[in-house]
Amino acid sequence: MKVLRINQSDTSGGAAIAVYRLHQGLLAQGIESRFLVNQVNSSSNCVDAIPPRRRIDYQLLRLTRHIGFNDIHLTSTFDILKHSFYQEADILHFHNLHGGYFNYLVLPSLTKNKPSILTLHDMWAITGHCAYSFDCDRWKIGCGRCPYLHTYPAIQRDSTRWEWQLKNWVYSRSNLCAVVTTSRWHAEQARQSMLSHVPVHRIPPGLDTQAYQPLDSEQCRVLLGIPTDKKVLMFAAAKLNDPRKGGDLLIKALQSLPESLKTETILLILGNGGEAIAETVGIPTLNLGFVGSDHLKSVAYSAADLFLFPTRAENFGLVAQEAMACGTPTVSFKIGGVPDLVRPGVTGYLAKPEDVTDFCNGIMQLLEDRSLREYLGQQCRRIVLEEYQLELYAQRYIELYHQALAN
Repeated sequence: MKVLRINQSDTSGGAAIAVYRLHQGLLAQGIESRFLVNQVNSSSNCVDAIPPRRRIDYQLLRLTRHIGFNDIHLTSTFDILKHSFYQEADILHFHNLHGGYFNYLVLPSLTKNKPSILTLHDMWAITGHCAYSFDCDRWKIGCGRCPYLHTYPAIQRDSTRWEWQLKNWVYSRSNLCAVVTTSRWHAEQARQSMLSHVPVHRIPPGLDTQAYQPLDSEQCRVLLGIPTDKKVLMFAAAKLNDPRKGGDLLIKALQSLPESLKTETILLILGNGGEAIAETVGIPTLNLGFVGSDHLKSVAYSAADLFLFPTRAENFGLVAQEAMACGTPTVSFKIGGVPDLVRPGVTGYLAKPEDVTDFCNGIMQLLEDRSLREYLGQQCRRIVLEEYQLELYAQRYIELYHQALAN
């Protein structure tokens, strides 16, 4: 079986990390897996870039951008039909189809003679433009009068009703065998969306539980230069200054901690843009910046007493899953797909959405109860081993691929 997956990147970004882990899991089980992407970061011969047509695409962009469409100018997407990866593939697996590299108008042509699966890593595929709709439900009725024109991916004018209708038209003419979501929350959204005519499956991401496993906490702290007698809180995101990731909520929560607790606590930060947080939280901070190494991330997660995940909107939460694999409980908000991972009293604490006081209370409750933290950490590891092993992740998709080919 030859599977071709199409994504914005092979390894850069949360969705790409999940997809690349799937790629590795499939290869380990003898499935031939390839990538066509916009941004190539690896040197694998299984990965190639979608050939650009920069001149003509740029000229069309000058027109389409002003009427509120981001990606339909990309004529280069139609060249995928000529690529050997596409021609040799038995099945197509689409992932994030936004980000300025893919024209979704090509979907009917690409899927005409190839069974295809679409995995949703955010909401973009079912909305008139946005990756997350927050408190807006207009995607259920056709969008229009968008309250969040400037959220990613931003548009210059409100064409959301037109784009919703155009996506709906494209899906009705595409050979999509299945839609896959990573969380229960997103599966329910898909069933209420323009993709409701396609069978919906939930397949949560998996990870290498040998690469991510609990390490000796004291040794990890020594490696990172953290005093072993301190309490350690951790925050991580690819872009820490992204409003969706809730850095401002984290700052308010940490500033609200009692002074006595602040003096015995250190904040460990992973990701780009952590300087502003470090300057304002009012507690000592160790900012490691962007970390790509699985082992170094495991060291950081293992050094932490709690992982803090103050997200405003989330499909799943790979960083929380990584923390769980290392036996570190999470404090987060009851948002989107987060409850699949953060289970109150089992793997962490869930605060009311954007309730900084509740979030702060969760931090204090778990920091002050070591025996509870240890119990939660054990449950974190147990659940990851039972539900999120990489082999299980790959096998679930292999079964779905076989179903698509059979049908």
